[in-house]
Amino acid sequence: MSFNRADQIQKLREPFDLCVIGGGATGAGVALDATLRGYRVLLIEKGDFASQTSSKSTKLVHGGVRYLEQAVKKLDWQQFKMVYKALHERRILLKNAPFLTHPLALLTPCYTWFDRIYYRIGMWMYDRIAGHTNLEPSRGLGPNQMRELSPALSLKQVRGGVLYYDGQLNDARYALAILQSAEAAGACILNYAELTQFVHSPKSLKVKEVCFNDLVTGETYQIPVKAVVNATGPFTDAIRLLANPKLKPRMKVSRGAHIVLPATFWPGETALLIPKTDDGRVIFVIPWQEYVLVGTTDEPDSLRENPPILSEEVDYLLDYFNRYATEKASRSDVTSTFVGQRPLLQAALDAAMSTDTKSLVRDHEVEVDGRSKLVSIMGGKWTTYRVMASDTMDVLEREVLNSSPRKCMTESHSLWGGDESLREKFNQEAEALGLSKATQKHLWETYGSQSFELLNGDLQIIHPNLPFIESEISYQKAHEMVTCWDDVLVRRWGISLRNQQMSEEIKAIKKEAFAS
Repeated sequence: MSFNRADQIQKLREPFDLCVIGGGATGAGVALDATLRGYRVLLIEKGDFASQTSSKSTKLVHGGVRYLEQAVKKLDWQQFKMVYKALHERRILLKNAPFLTHPLALLTPCYTWFDRIYYRIGMWMYDRIAGHTNLEPSRGLGPNQMRELSPALSLKQVRGGVLYYDGQLNDARYALAILQSAEAAGACILNYAELTQFVHSPKSLKVKEVCFNDLVTGETYQIPVKAVVNATGPFTDAIRLLANPKLKPRMKVSRGAHIVLPATFWPGETALLIPKTDDGRVIFVIPWQEYVLVGTTDEPDSLRENPPILSEEVDYLLDYFNRYATEKASRSDVTSTFVGQRPLLQAALDAAMSTDTKSLVRDHEVEVDGRSKLVSIMGGKWTTYRVMASDTMDVLEREVLNSSPRKCMTESHSLWGGDESLREKFNQEAEALGLSKATQKHLWETYGSQSFELLNGDLQIIHPNLPFIESEISYQKAHEMVTCWDDVLVRRWGISLRNQQMSEEIKAIKKEAFAS
C-alpha cells in the first residue's frame, strides 16, 4: 500500500477500531498515536489535509510568550501549564521532523530601561520553564548588535533588545508527514471524505457506524467502528451536535490574519516580536521561505471555511510593520494574505457569554459525550498537538473502550521523511543530475528523505523564478493524495500563501496538470 486514494479505498474493506474525523494537526496526531498503540484506525477529512486552521498558522513552534506574561500578571495556573507543555513539546516537534522545522531567533526591541529589564526577566523565565529542552539561551542586546541581526529594524529611540529562540515549521507539510507516518504504520487515511451521519446502537445510543461520502468518486460508505474521535478544530460543535443534538456549544472562533511581503523588506534570518500593540496584542515579523510573514490579529469571528482577509486587517498589519521597519511597505507590496481561525475553548457555563477571544486560554480538553460516546478533543494549539492526541487516546481507552491506556509511542517516533542522515547523499546525487542548490534545498525541506524518489522523474524547472520541478506534481498525485491545484499550491508547496501572482502563473504554465 502507498499514500494514494486508490490504495486507501481498498483498505476500507478491513475492520476498524477507531474513526478519527478531521485531518488537521490534531486529527493526524490522534491517528498516529492510536495506530502505534495497535488500533486499526480510519481517518476521514472533508477537504484536503490541513486545509483549514492547521495550514494557516503563524508557522511557529512556541510556548507562547504572551501566555507566559498573562500567567504571571494574572497568577493564572492554566496559562502557565499550557506554556510549560508547549515549551517541552517544542523540541520534540523539531526532533521528529528536522527537514520541516528549525530553531528561529526572535528579537524584541525595548524603548525604555524598564522594558529592557522587564523583557529580559520574562525571557529568562521562558528559558527556565523550558529547562533542558531549551533551544538556545536568551540574551540582552545593544542597538549595534540588533542592527547586525536585523538591518531593516528601525532603531529610533531603541534602548536595546532581547533575543530569544522558538521554532518554525512548515505547518501543512508537517501535518501531512504525521498522516503519512500513520498510514505507514497501518492506518487508513482519506481526504475529501465528508461525514454525513452517525448510526447509533438502538439500545445504548452509542455511535456504532460512521457514514461518509467520497467527494472525489461520489461513493458512499458506512463503516462499523468501536469509537469515534472528533478532531475538527473550529468545527467541533457541528460534529458534537450531529452525535447528540442536546449538547451545548463549547467553541469560540478567533481569526488570525496575516500578510506576506517580499524578503527585501526584512532581510536576514532573525524574526521580530512586537510585544505590545496599542490594543494589547503581539505581532510577529518572520522570515519565511524567501518572504516575510507579518501577523497575527486576534478578533472574534463567525465560523466559516477559508475566511478572506479584511481591508482593515491589511492596514493594521502594515501600520505595525512600518512602525518598526526602515523601509516602509504599502498595499501594493503585499504578495499574499491568509486568515486562520483558532479553535478557542470556553468553559461550559461560560459558553455564549464571553466576547473577548484574547482572554481565552489556548489549552485543550477531552470531552466524552455520555450518550453517544463521541470523544471530542477541543481547543489547543499546533505545538501541543502530540500531547492533545495522547490525552485523547488515554481518555478514549478508559471511558469508551473500558481498558487501561496503552503506552503513547509518538515522542520518539521519527516522522515520514525524517531521516536527516541521508541529506548529504541526496545533495550529491541531485548535484550530479544538475539540480541547482535552490532546488536541492527546496526538495529536501519539502520531502525530506523521500526526496530521492523525485530524482527519478522529470527534473525540468516549472517556473523560471521558483525551484519546483516537474516530477513533484506526479509524485504528489501518486504519494500525497493531491486532487487539484489548491492541494498543490496552497498546502504541498504553499506558494499561494506567499505569492498569489506566481501561483496563478504556475497554473497557466501547467494548466493541463489538473484538466477536468
